[in-house]
Amino acid sequence: MKNTMKTHSPWAWVPSLYFAEGLPYVAVMIISLVMYKRMGISNTEIALYTSWLNLPWVIKPLWSPFIDLIKTKRYWITSMQLLIGAGLAGIAFTIPASSFLQTTLAIFWLMAFSSATHDIAADGFYMLGLSQHDQALFVGIRSTFYRLATITGQGLLIMLAGYLETATGNISRAWSITFFIMSGLFIGLWLYHKYILPHPASDVKTNSNSSSGILPSFISTFRSFFKKEQAGIAILFMLLYRLPEAQLAKMGIPFLLDPVEQGGMGMTTEQIGFTQGTVGVIGLTIGGILGGIAVSRHGLKKWLWPMVWAISLPDIVYVYLSFFQQSGLPVVNLCIFIEQFGYGFGFTAYMLYLIYFSQGESKTAHYAICTAFMALGMMLPGMIAGWLQETMGYRMFFIWIMICTAATFWVTSLLKIDGKFGKK
Repeated sequence: MKNTMKTHSPWAWVPSLYFAEGLPYVAVMIISLVMYKRMGISNTEIALYTSWLNLPWVIKPLWSPFIDLIKTKRYWITSMQLLIGAGLAGIAFTIPASSFLQTTLAIFWLMAFSSATHDIAADGFYMLGLSQHDQALFVGIRSTFYRLATITGQGLLIMLAGYLETATGNISRAWSITFFIMSGLFIGLWLYHKYILPHPASDVKTNSNSSSGILPSFISTFRSFFKKEQAGIAILFMLLYRLPEAQLAKMGIPFLLDPVEQGGMGMTTEQIGFTQGTVGVIGLTIGGILGGIAVSRHGLKKWLWPMVWAISLPDIVYVYLSFFQQSGLPVVNLCIFIEQFGYGFGFTAYMLYLIYFSQGESKTAHYAICTAFMALGMMLPGMIAGWLQETMGYRMFFIWIMICTAATFWVTSLLKIDGKFGKK
């Protein structure tokens, strides 16, 4: 068994592992939103319920130290993939039921915990299964296949659901078939990884002697995070930098789907899959790549304010679309591309600041805590976004989003960053 690592190249498992990491997150956070909208659920309910699904990623650092106490990371990866595959099948079965909202939300909740656990195990396994040289070599590959999972979920699968809506004339059946297909794909990934993943010698569960020190060490690490210089300002930044995006992410798709007479754009499910899931993701990816290149040349401090403008100003395209609802698909695609490109470029500053703040002792654990605050910053504003939109209407809601960009500028102005950070 230990020799398996020698017989399978990292190319055989790293791409598929990170594809498997990305797809359930997209299913829980994006595909669920589109499905509930097409099934007639109100914007208030959609935003509230799907925002709660962020919780497992918020509290992920609380249970991550204890995963190694029970089984190996390889065990957790394959087990969670099987559980996610079963969850997707469960959603497919329950969509036609009269109580589908409660049932599917419960399954999505379990899937979210499974996906967050899979993230912990997969990221740890990546470091155990590869040499330091290969870790550096494959970091771009893993990001690329995570993005491909995003395009598959937000783009291809939503477009498939839209095609099936038209072909069958039954929205419920169309989404049920789509989730069955996702389930089959994930069961296939589980079977593949059960055979192909290596068995690193270092991938062992923590022994009982060392496990007794995990809890005190965890508490000490947690305390040290809040004692870091500028900890309060850093937490404010993590929570408020994406305040506009946290609300926009929940209402952007409902706006595009809602009919013109309700203030929306009247797009079809297939069009949403192409616009948001393909054009938007491409814009996001290009923006992120260019942001990384810019910071690597001149440092984060130099590019911080251009990135703040990039993540904030393009949100105005939604204000434009809310006034010009008859805009053709090419104009809508251009607007979404601009907004997502700006978000990708501006989000680079956010992610690099998390790395910057995590530097020092326990940087891995501190970074995990940072990502928890990152998820919380998306969860809390997202919960009320639907209620705000239904109270204000789409036009005023998008104007409100532009007002919220003031919070992004304010928290950024409080930061102190070393001018050398990020440079080659």
